[in-house]
Amino acid sequence: MSAPSRAFFGSLAVVAGLALAACAGSMSNSDFFSSQPAAPSQQAANQIGEGQVKVGLILPLSASGNVGATAQSLRNAAELALAEFNNPDIQLLVKDDGGGGPGAQQAAQQLLEEGVEIILGPLFAHSVGPVGQVARSRNIPVIAFSTDSNVAAPGVYLLSFLPESDVERLVAYAVQQGKRSFVAAIPDNAYGSVVEAAFKQAVGRRSGRIVALERYTADRAQLQAPIRNIAQAASTADAIFIPDTADTVPQVIQALTSSGVDTRKFQLLGSGLWEDPQIFSNSTLEGAWYAGPDSTGFRNFTGRFRARYNQDPVRTASLVYDAVALVAALTKTQGPKRFSAEVLTNTSGFNGIDGLFRFRRDGINQRGLAVMKVSPTGGQVISPMPKAFAGSGT
Repeated sequence: MSAPSRAFFGSLAVVAGLALAACAGSMSNSDFFSSQPAAPSQQAANQIGEGQVKVGLILPLSASGNVGATAQSLRNAAELALAEFNNPDIQLLVKDDGGGGPGAQQAAQQLLEEGVEIILGPLFAHSVGPVGQVARSRNIPVIAFSTDSNVAAPGVYLLSFLPESDVERLVAYAVQQGKRSFVAAIPDNAYGSVVEAAFKQAVGRRSGRIVALERYTADRAQLQAPIRNIAQAASTADAIFIPDTADTVPQVIQALTSSGVDTRKFQLLGSGLWEDPQIFSNSTLEGAWYAGPDSTGFRNFTGRFRARYNQDPVRTASLVYDAVALVAALTKTQGPKRFSAEVLTNTSGFNGIDGLFRFRRDGINQRGLAVMKVSPTGGQVISPMPKAFAGSGT
């Protein structure tokens, strides 16, 4: 690890109050659900901090319903990061995009006019492209929070919980444990498409075998046919992969059982969506594996957040905290090259609330994830996150 990288590891570890512990994030599903954009706010920029280095933050603060509430939680996380960093030379300019692409583009243009050196946000995939286009014209990097890897690009980095990372980590661990033949029941939606591609690649890279893979729609009346196909092939498999929400997974398990599959004879595999009390309370899923967070880092963050704002943060608030902590630490340690591609894509990576992460040059992030086992008391770590990244990650 280079000296600058070591300096940053130390700086961000102090900010987050964390050592290099096994901690990783479960992905956020926001990009795979529709949000109703609201008209962007016409209010002046919301400024946090008095430093010399200007940093933009774009959030859907005026969007309706849960989106707006989420944005406020993310803003609070940014404020908390600056408060805990020990006088960073940062001036954070917060802009509202209303949850829509045009608002995000306008916000980015305003931030560039105001002299920002880097932009954090926006949250949704449909807003990242317009922001990236504006920022690229001035060679200003963007760190966005979308979970859709399709919007990543050189200079537009995603600091989010990507489903591809979940799948890669889980399959690698399963193969290490001797599971080489898989069947998969995957939801027929945007999230499922991403997971399916990642699953095929991860299994193929390790010379594993997918003996059956079926997609199923949101119409549960249509569930039985694809599950029947999986049941017919399951006898030659070691593991069953079901990357879906806690509301749907039990229905899939029940359909498998009704088709004659004794799921207790297979290793059940899930995704980051399984970090849910409904999963932990379901006895048929006990002992299943998924890639997800050791909650220590986020639990500590939640305590500090609650003490300051008298409410719990949304799960993705740690992303904004880490992004602000990142730019503050780079400002302190990296001089004029602080936000260059060379610094942001350092292969040693960085450490934050949700553990190790690093950016590839194509904008995709990689995380050092843990593998968890479902238990009645929650996810139990059975394979901790690595203490350092292996290889360049390209």
